[in-house]
Amino acid sequence: MTRRQPDRNLALDLARVTEAAALASARWLGLGKKEDGDGAAVDAMRISFNAMAINGRVVIGEGEKDEAPMLFNGESVGTGVGPRMDIAVDPVEGTRLLANGRPNAISVVAMTPEGSMYDPGPAYYMNKLVVPPEAVGMVDIKDPVARTLRKVAQAKNKDVRDLVVFVLDKERHEELIADIRATGARIQLHTDGDVAGALMAVIPDTGIDIMMGTGGTPEGVLAATAIRVLGGEMQGMLDPQSEEEKARVKEAGRDIKQVLKMEDLVSSDDIFFAATGITDGVFLKGVDFTGKGAKTTSLVMRGLTGTVRYVESAHRFDKLMRISSIDYD
Repeated sequence: MTRRQPDRNLALDLARVTEAAALASARWLGLGKKEDGDGAAVDAMRISFNAMAINGRVVIGEGEKDEAPMLFNGESVGTGVGPRMDIAVDPVEGTRLLANGRPNAISVVAMTPEGSMYDPGPAYYMNKLVVPPEAVGMVDIKDPVARTLRKVAQAKNKDVRDLVVFVLDKERHEELIADIRATGARIQLHTDGDVAGALMAVIPDTGIDIMMGTGGTPEGVLAATAIRVLGGEMQGMLDPQSEEEKARVKEAGRDIKQVLKMEDLVSSDDIFFAATGITDGVFLKGVDFTGKGAKTTSLVMRGLTGTVRYVESAHRFDKLMRISSIDYD
């Protein structure tokens, strides 16, 4: 077996990017201004990317739906010198969670080699099924809800009534919620945050056993990068929520009947992923301002090694702002 020398773990550089976005946006916690919080995160994230020695292209960005002036789909990021990488960003995943001071708002970035990340194009919405490592290979997103829950319960050595399902609290999920309740399984309804929900379905001891339902397609690709490292499984199907979106998806050559598997969403193991808590959550603490600075908690992963780190950082604003143009005050 040929062994190669350890090389740079770019996931640790990504953690600096998500930390900067979290620190900048957390100033807006509970102030009811989601655009301002998101804008602060975007600015900080873009500035931080400038220092990364990569030739990156944003595949999953703020996008047309957000009318973003920066970190838009197709934008180049990094110094331009270094590996060619596909980038997925969500500077604030859960802008309403941040604006209302609710749990589980995070800043998240993923990176894979060029050409290995699914580009959703005009497909804004995706039906998703996320299960933990124990249930990999046992489920099919096209199966009835009851069958899927029985399979997951069997894999986890539980009764169906023991399961907790993460579902976004949206009108489109009325039938799904009714089907889950009919099995006796329990539900956590969340207004936003389906990247966090997907991760909770895979990370042990979060209180979530499975994620089901339709959320953002970009968020699905972002989550898939982390799920691949963590050993769970995601399946998805594009699920346009309007006739206009359906027409654009069809025109772009996307098949809404195709089941998108993990290898469709991200085809490489050479994955780098980082997420930093903005508001307190189940698996990541939020930003804690200390007067002279702040503390952050991040989840950092590298696919090739399977290494998963939880990084607690203490930041001193007087020193940070000597070398950074980001205004943390």
